[in-house]
Amino acid sequence: QSSSATIGILQAFSASGALAFNAIYAVIVGIYLGDCVTTAIVCSIGAKAEAKRVGIVNILFNLSETVLVLVVVTVIHKLGWLDNLWYKTVNSGIIANTNTIFNMGCSIALFPMLTLYEKTSRVIVKDDKENEGKYKDKIEALSSAFFDTPALALRSCYDVLLINFQSSRDNIEKAFTLLEKYDKKLHEEILAEEEEIDRLTDRVSRYMVELLPHLQNEAHVAILNQYYRVTSEFERLGDHAVSIADCGAALTKNNTSFSAAGLRELHVLEDGIRMILENAELAFKKRDVEAACRIEPQVQVADELIAVLKRNHLKRLSSGECNAYADVSFTNLMVELKRVAGVCSNVGVATVLRVRPELADHEHLYFESLHSGGNTEFDAEYQRVYDELFPRLTAPLAAPEKKTDTEAENEP
Repeated sequence: QSSSATIGILQAFSASGALAFNAIYAVIVGIYLGDCVTTAIVCSIGAKAEAKRVGIVNILFNLSETVLVLVVVTVIHKLGWLDNLWYKTVNSGIIANTNTIFNMGCSIALFPMLTLYEKTSRVIVKDDKENEGKYKDKIEALSSAFFDTPALALRSCYDVLLINFQSSRDNIEKAFTLLEKYDKKLHEEILAEEEEIDRLTDRVSRYMVELLPHLQNEAHVAILNQYYRVTSEFERLGDHAVSIADCGAALTKNNTSFSAAGLRELHVLEDGIRMILENAELAFKKRDVEAACRIEPQVQVADELIAVLKRNHLKRLSSGECNAYADVSFTNLMVELKRVAGVCSNVGVATVLRVRPELADHEHLYFESLHSGGNTEFDAEYQRVYDELFPRLTAPLAAPEKKTDTEAENEP
């Protein structure tokens, strides 16, 4: 744009007969040099390495163009080939043609230099340092060097996935605390860890896709199928942790909170979710089929708890015991907790299918049969968890501790 504007000004001057060819030549060369300064400033402002390299190539080209024009025009002038034109007053056509000839000639002459420009730009501008995060060692273990040894490659995937699950689970625990007492710093920790989870998920997903063609053993393929299936589940678990934390932030923003009765019921449901998460981790970590089978009855109890909590919440809303501003947060929270349980259910299914691949084409029928009754282990676990959690919903609230006389006197 600056070049076009300058040429326009030169054309305006030439219309009045004020410029000769040698002045036009000098100004055009000045444009090339000036463009180097402009490009250097622009490409250095908040740009990534590749963008800076484009700017460096542009600068190198303009410098080369300047030198080439100076040398060639000087030689031609010394040979006397420009005597008739050198001091001649130029018009707009000569200006445009001169600029075109200079640019086209330099582009053709310098085209073979592009590879050199690229290499020089990479020497001047180093690659951006990729933020590998605190799990850099685990990411580096996802190496293509292990493709010839699938057991090592799968172990690297396992390590990353286990970190993903445990990080998501820890985030859920932190998010639970924000529902009673919001802490901005803790919320930021959850968000930072979620970025790490997303980064790990992206890297391990790509790694598994690259690894698949190198697997010849059916057992290795079965393991990879399980890992690929749970990868997105673990990432979703982290997303739900963030959403639960957002519920706590919303309560604080609206200057409200859950009622004492609501919190007591919520603690019961949280314990149920913790139980499910514990078995999901055991199922994946140790390929524990018994733990995986315990997840389904526990999820069913959690679903029933959520239904009861919703009904009780509506009763408290109608009686004015619960703040209406907390209703949206409570509703969103129930959705997120139900989804957390669903994610764990999927992890359990993936574990069972790895051990019992014959169920792969009939998994829905298998789990429907569990929920329909008639399975002794399922019914026993369901009853155990039900008897542990549901009585706590109707237990009387603990009376506040009685203050001593000294505490009462010091109370403002």
